[in-house]
This record gives sequence, C-alpha cells and structure tokens, in this order.
Amino acid sequence: MIRRLMLPALVSLAFACQAIAQEGEFVRERALMIDTIRSYTALGLGYAGEEGIPENILEAMARTRRHLFVPRRFTSLAYADRPVPIENGQTISQPFIVALMTHLAGVEPGDTALEIGTGSGYQAAILAQLVEKVCTVEIVRPLGLAAANRLRDLGYDNVRVKVGDGYKGWPDCGPFDAVIVTAALGHVPPPLIEQLKVGGKLVMPVGPAGATQKLTIVEKTAPGQTKTRSVGPVRFVPFVRPRE
Repeated sequence: MIRRLMLPALVSLAFACQAIAQEGEFVRERALMIDTIRSYTALGLGYAGEEGIPENILEAMARTRRHLFVPRRFTSLAYADRPVPIENGQTISQPFIVALMTHLAGVEPGDTALEIGTGSGYQAAILAQLVEKVCTVEIVRPLGLAAANRLRDLGYDNVRVKVGDGYKGWPDCGPFDAVIVTAALGHVPPPLIEQLKVGGKLVMPVGPAGATQKLTIVEKTAPGQTKTRSVGPVRFVPFVRPRE
C-alpha cells in the first residue's frame, strides 16, 4: 500500500524536475537567440541602423516564452533564427524580423499599436510589454481564437484580439501610434494609413506573394501625407482577405 501511494508522487516529482530542466534550457536558448539578433548589428547586417535593436525590445524578447507560441512538434525550433510553421498554413516570424519590425515601428510606452496578422500571438506578446495597448486582427478564426486564449492565459491583459479582415484595420480600437503588418501585399492598405496618428509609423512587407518583398516603413507626416522608405528584402506569407 505504501508503494502504491508513493508512486504517483514520484511520477509527479519526475515530471516537475523535467519541466524545470526544460525551462532552464529554454532560458539558455532565449539568451542565444538574443545574441544572434545582436550579432546582425555587429556585422553591419539587418537594416536596424547603427544603434541596432534597442535593449527594451531585446529584454521583452528575452522574457517571452516563444516555445509556447509554436506547435508542440516544433518546440525544438522555437528559438532558432528562422520562421516556424504554425497552424492553418501560417508561420511565426523569424525572431530577428520580429525585433526589427518592432524597432522600425518606433513603439514607445503609452502608445497604442495595431498588428495585422495575429498568428499565434507572439508579436502581440512582444508589443504588449512595450506599449499601453495592443489591438491585433486575425482573419483565420481558429488562429485568432487560439491566440486570444493563449495571450489571456499568459497574462497579456493589454491585448485585444479581433477575428476579421485586417485590410480594414480596427477603427474602434485606434487611432494608432504604430501599425505592424505580418503578411505581404502589393500595396499598403489605405484604411491602415487613415487609422495611423500623425507621427506614427506603419511597417509591412510590400510586394507579390510567393516572391521577395520589400520591408517598408510608412511614416504619417501630416493628415493625408506620408513618407515611405524600404530597408531590405524579406519573404512573408500572403495577406489573406475574405473571398468576395
């Protein structure tokens, strides 16, 4: 009888020890991920400018458990500097690209940020630690609902998730200081510019689906006026819209 009572406790202890060891490994992998992102600047690569990725962005990424935002079968790839497949044919972006787009959007404490293409919620989780409010739109309903639950369970209480057409933005949640679009389209959606505050920035890949696009920054300099520049080639999944 004593042995039968002790066995479940021993099994639970073994699982707990395994979880602690695994989490320690993830901490090391996150540190290596941050070192890789820093190395792009040191090598003069990555389009982040001479100053590189700001420390507050790197710290947010070092705190964020990226392995919880990828399917379990891809956990071993969670901190590799590469995109990782998620459900419904989508991807979670390469860590450096997440850091770069966040940097180029110029987010500040107190800002309201819009993300188009929630995916698994990882980019929203990074933004949530840097701004006051995050509004994120996902057209694929299962992805949007799963991301909303994941972000809520992980305590990102300043993130609102909407299932809908990201091309239209989210007027009721804005206006926005920053907009990040995580899917490629041949042009910048006008509604997103309309919902951008003067002085705000939009960052998105512009170009054809299935080919190389240009990572593009649009700054709203005055009502009806913008300034646009591109920083380099990228490849993103296509921007999905509802079928007519």
